[in-house]
Amino acid sequence: MALYRLGRVSAALGVIGTVLSSCAAGSGPELPPATFVATREVPSDEYVIGPLDQLNVFVWRNPELSAKVQVRPDGRITTPLISDMPAVGKTPAMLADDMKIALGEFIKDPIVSVIVENFSGTYSQQIRVVGATEKPASIPYRANMTALDAMIAVGGLSEFASGNRSRLVRHDRQTGKQREYRVRLGDLLKNGDVSANVKLEPGDVLIIPQSMF
Repeated sequence: MALYRLGRVSAALGVIGTVLSSCAAGSGPELPPATFVATREVPSDEYVIGPLDQLNVFVWRNPELSAKVQVRPDGRITTPLISDMPAVGKTPAMLADDMKIALGEFIKDPIVSVIVENFSGTYSQQIRVVGATEKPASIPYRANMTALDAMIAVGGLSEFASGNRSRLVRHDRQTGKQREYRVRLGDLLKNGDVSANVKLEPGDVLIIPQSMF
């Protein structure tokens, strides 16, 4: 009887250990580690203008029509001769083409270029870091951005963060569904484990829980 009870206790402890191990590690599959190739930077998709972006609009041979403007919260800009031009959701080239058409009513064959100087990006392009971090924030995505870059931007983990139970939520463009991955931010930031660093995509959300102990 004693041996039977001992066996049941051992089995119960094994189950508890498995549950605790699962909780500590988080849930969902892991993403492959980010690769760094110093000599070959891979460009991302062309940038899409978002609210509060700073734009430099240049009209060749017409400096009086050129301007540095900020995209308003309503997604529009105003420049000389053009008022309330929609800008959000367009690439700089698309906006330049639209402004060329609008200015064509006033000058002959205008040549327009648009440069994004300071960017925030559309919400779908931002990286959000929430939970147990020093300063939760939305960060503009940039090409080849990794989890380490995002964590540096928000000041790292808070004192009570459970970094290895972090999750990355990503929108799958092919299926239209959200997918969830396990991210070992504790190993990355506290132990310097570069295999825990993963490449981010526009719209990713990093969720960092607090420690339960």
